[in-house]
Amino acid sequence: MGNIFEDIPEDLHNEVFESLVDNTNVRIERIISKGHTSPDTGWYDQDKDEWLILLRGAAILSFADKSSVKLKAGDHINISAHEKHRVSWTDPDTETIWLAIHY
Repeated sequence: MGNIFEDIPEDLHNEVFESLVDNTNVRIERIISKGHTSPDTGWYDQDKDEWLILLRGAAILSFADKSSVKLKAGDHINISAHEKHRVSWTDPDTETIWLAIHY
């Protein structure tokens, strides 16, 4: 048992990826960002679909087709496998907490 809003590290120098469930069919992870963006070296290009919901904070996702979407708490999105995307902005003033389900 756990609480998605508890045990947030004080040091958020690096973005935090925590696996909550991981098996052959699904991976569920909590991601904590605070002013983080994806590395400039490339795009996420995942083998599985990803459904994510932003639970706290704000973020902007950018896609290889040059579209982008701004997310606020409660917004969710499904990203198809191999749909290249990156995090281009997260709120630097508060923790952005994501729940990502890879299936």
